[in-house]
Amino acid sequence: MTQPLDFLWFIPSSGDGQYLGTDLLSRPVDPDYFRDIARVADRLGYSGVLIPTGVACEESFILAADLAAHTERLKFLVAIRPGTASPAYYARMAATLDRVTRGRLLLNIVVGGSAQELAGDGIFLPHDERYAHADEFFQVFNSLMATGQASLNGKHIRAENARLGLPPVQAPRPPLYFGGSSEAGIGFAAGIAEKYLTWGEPPAQVAEKIAQVRRAAAGRAVSFGIRLHFIVRETDEEAWAAADRLISHLSDEAIAAAQAGQNAQSDSVGQARMTALHGGRRDRLEVSPNLWAGVGLVRSGAGTALVGSPATVAARLREYQDLGIDTVIASGYPHLEEAQRVADLLFPELGISAPVPPLRQSFGEKQVFGGGGHVGNVKLAAG
Repeated sequence: MTQPLDFLWFIPSSGDGQYLGTDLLSRPVDPDYFRDIARVADRLGYSGVLIPTGVACEESFILAADLAAHTERLKFLVAIRPGTASPAYYARMAATLDRVTRGRLLLNIVVGGSAQELAGDGIFLPHDERYAHADEFFQVFNSLMATGQASLNGKHIRAENARLGLPPVQAPRPPLYFGGSSEAGIGFAAGIAEKYLTWGEPPAQVAEKIAQVRRAAAGRAVSFGIRLHFIVRETDEEAWAAADRLISHLSDEAIAAAQAGQNAQSDSVGQARMTALHGGRRDRLEVSPNLWAGVGLVRSGAGTALVGSPATVAARLREYQDLGIDTVIASGYPHLEEAQRVADLLFPELGISAPVPPLRQSFGEKQVFGGGGHVGNVKLAAG
């Protein structure tokens, strides 16, 4: 029997909204709102949340520490960006966060992205050289997390008798997640990551990428996850209408500006693959059955959504599972309401249940929702 997917949600730490490409009904960056999303995800059965990284986002380690204080089971997938701090400093932050959350930390390696942003962080290495740097970075980081000490005299990283005083809860360290579509990125992932992540490409492309990672890993165990948006409604027709609504205020000028910015700033192969799915055009957004690229018209990074009824979306997810995907990192707009909707509609199809059983609502009589009046629900005779 196929195991249920490990299903994570997303904290929109650069802002949220109900429509793409407009400030109509948008939601500003607000820590209280992020706590609301995290509490809902914790209660509904999501195993964790991805906290993004970047100049437009709240810092992921600090936000995770805050959200951990407001949740009980939720894990936090936070970013390590080699080059923005030393491996010893990141080891101290990661070990402490794993300790204060009692082992609820997951680590997301972010090597690339916007060349412009990297330059602002003082990182000027060419694309492939960044992976050589990251390899040395994690030689030191992993040794510190596993043994408390490390030394390296490398081309990019030099550490003399580095020490970590307190070990993480998880041994030898929290799991490493990584996503990268270039040849250099796949080679790096094959040697270090426990979980390889892909953005939501059509199944044939995902299968090809998984095969590349497995060949490069040469027998080393690597599992696989996918990053997707979700638009799930009771019927396929309602879901497609919701997808259209999401971009109903998106102008051609906003699309052109977003695409130009992505092309100018990013040397990411994964970003280029996302862009190629739609080419900036509204008339070619269903790039595979129920896989819709409308989000990527303006959003950098993950730009595709699965659209449909619970049964339809579950069927599409099973196609990815058959390829080897065991983890989903999901999101939807707005993230608070869509976390509830995905759990209500899709989780039963996937065999995912809330971690805490619901409280009893009656003494055994069948009841139907009565609209919330002062006399409560409508009680029906048995049989």
